[in-house]
Order: sequence, then structure tokens, then C-alpha cells
Amino acid sequence: MKYDIVKDKIAFFIALIPALRKVFYKMLTCLILRQQYVFRLIGDLFPNKNEKLKMYDAGGGYLQYTDYVLSNYSKSNVFAVDIKDNYIEDYYSYIRGSEKESRFNHHCADLQDFTPNQDFDLIIAIDILEHIENDRAVLKNFFKVLNPEGKLIISTPSTFDEAAAFTEEHVRPGYDLADLLEKLETSGFTIDKAKYTYGKYGAYYWKLAMKTPLLMLQKSNAFFLILPLFYLITFPIFHILMKIDQKMNNPIGNGLLVVASKRRGK
Repeated sequence: MKYDIVKDKIAFFIALIPALRKVFYKMLTCLILRQQYVFRLIGDLFPNKNEKLKMYDAGGGYLQYTDYVLSNYSKSNVFAVDIKDNYIEDYYSYIRGSEKESRFNHHCADLQDFTPNQDFDLIIAIDILEHIENDRAVLKNFFKVLNPEGKLIISTPSTFDEAAAFTEEHVRPGYDLADLLEKLETSGFTIDKAKYTYGKYGAYYWKLAMKTPLLMLQKSNAFFLILPLFYLITFPIFHILMKIDQKMNNPIGNGLLVVASKRRGK
């Protein structure tokens, strides 16, 4: 399946009507389990909202994580990189003239070849590594720019996610947990946390709340018109499934969530 086709359609609409972006971000927060995991992690790792947090949003996409940090950490600065410059430019246009503008910088680049010329307290790579051939080069680049006390958050499909193997934009069918941890440790990181997400209940949620609408959107833009009604009716079910997944210690799951930091002495 080509998810980029659907993603580009959404990017077009929220760029065309900027007011939709705020609504879109709120929808993502309510509907995307992965996003709920990451937002909670950021809050746990950096509880002081007045902290001068410097974040690197690697492969920022719609920039919802960038916007979350800029909105919730008043002294934060975010540097976002994506290979699609229109996604980043559209977000920059959205915040232009607001107080967020002065705290946001961006660059269009391939993460395999690019290393920022600054360091960061937090690096996030959310559903990015599975798209990248030379993931070891990316992890080494992350290591170079992470502060000694900084944190790296990675979210990516696991090898248990059968759908990941059929996503055309992926260069690998998800990650084996041991393989991802080995690559991180070889790059100089130590693992603080590693868990499976999208377990039994999370997988049910994804099929109902994400896969079905995406398939429909790929077939016709007309589905945009009934999408709000679809979610209005079904949201209570999805919400319960997502909360169960977050509370469980999933023995296996379709997703992986890893927190890493620099190994002492490196």
C-alpha cells in the first residue's frame, strides 16, 4: 500500500486551508496511538515546562510533534528536518507571525547524509527509520548531536506488523527488537526503555481506526466528507482500545518504542 499518496492529500488540504491544521492536530492527538505514547514520554522525560528544551524533529512529517513542544514548552527551540520540503514550508507558513516562529528552524535533507551543526536535549525519530536504507548512519548522526544528558525517542513498526511488509515506502518490514537495540548500542547509545506497542488491543484499534479509513481515502477524496461522522460514531471504541494498549505490558506488538541516551564515557 502507498501511504504517501494519502499523506500528500492530507498535506495539500491543511496547507490550502491553514485553519484545518489546528483541527487536524487535535484529531491526530485523539486518534493516533503512537502519538499518545510519544507525547506522554516527552512529558515524563521533561516534566519542567519552563525548561529551555532543544529538540530535533528528525523526519518531521506534518510537524505535529514540533508543534506540541513549541506549544507546551514556552522556552523551547525546535529544529525540524524532512526530505519533503513542502511539508516543512507549509508548517512554517502556518506559524509565521506567531511567537513560535522565532523558536523554530528547519532544513530539507536526507537524514543519512545530514548532521545538524548544533546539539539537542531531545531527538525524536517517529516512524522514520523503516524508510531509511542506511539506518546505522542515521543513528550515528543522532549520536553526534545528542547532549550528554539528552534522550532519543524512536517509534517504528516491529516485524510483527504484517502490514509494514506491504507498505511500499518501507525499505524493511519493521524491526526486530534485538536488531534495533544492537544498532543503537553499536552507535554508542545505552537503552533506557524498550517496549512493544500496538499489542492485541492496539492492533484492533489500528485496523478499525486507521487502516479502513486510509484504504477508503486512497480510493476517493469523497471519503473526506464522511470521515468526521465515521470517527464521531466509532471514537468511544477506539479510545478504550488505545487506553488498554497503553496500560498493558505487551509481550509482542506491531510497534516498538525505544528511549536511548548516550553511553557514559562516549
